[in-house]
Amino acid sequence: MPIPTAAKRAAFRKLHESGCFVLPNPWDVGSARLLQHLGFQALASTSSGYAWSTGRADNQVACDDVLAHLTMLSAAVDLPINADFEAGFADDPQGVAANVTRAVATGIAGLSIENSTGDAQRPLYDDALGVERIRAARAAIDATGEDVMLVARCEGFLWGERDLVKTAARLAAFAEAGADCLYAPGVATEAEITTLVKAVTPKPLNVLVVQPGMTVAALADLGVRRISVGGALARSAWAGFLEAAREIAQGGTFTAFAKAAKGGELNKLFGAGPGA
Repeated sequence: MPIPTAAKRAAFRKLHESGCFVLPNPWDVGSARLLQHLGFQALASTSSGYAWSTGRADNQVACDDVLAHLTMLSAAVDLPINADFEAGFADDPQGVAANVTRAVATGIAGLSIENSTGDAQRPLYDDALGVERIRAARAAIDATGEDVMLVARCEGFLWGERDLVKTAARLAAFAEAGADCLYAPGVATEAEITTLVKAVTPKPLNVLVVQPGMTVAALADLGVRRISVGGALARSAWAGFLEAAREIAQGGTFTAFAKAAKGGELNKLFGAGPGA
């Protein structure tokens, strides 16, 4: 029997109350089911990973496509799904609210809204507008009556604005506007992370793995509540594909296949179904 959506959402909120957990990012049904099989407690979509799987660059996928993707992921596994909902696919708060309402209907347990405009000349929304966009997303979720967590993202570090004071202030303002969890992808040092943990406490901080040397134990010790990997799993899969394909195209050999997963193992895992 599939796990009811309400139960997934309740379990997801519970995960944020204490400790630290990893929220890996599948890009399709197969990767989502394999991550469930490995024992993860929740998953998050990845805008980049999904875009690449459709032959497009990150941030070039339409809202309708993302909604269909989220519906498929949510139905495919018994785990809560946190949606990478980019900037809400609208600039104005009303547009964000309308799209968030549609996203809640896909069965997700959480949803992130970022303050990135997608415009290199003006990469971040003005702070006041950024707050209003989060407030609108919060109101939209509440109006549905569904227990979906709202994650607010500050993208400054990804756009070269490595200003910790501004980032901390923005996250605190997003928390005040109704965000349940705060996220500033790109922070990496112990000082940066602990500063943001303190800025948003008692609400949880999400950290993106940006350095291979990061560990769950070390991030947990800093007070991080949840950890994402973004498109890194998708990039790792594409790296294996590219290595093997380039060897064939350029050298006419097939030695990279020695590292391939076994077909029998994959058939066994996928044959077990969503609840495996």
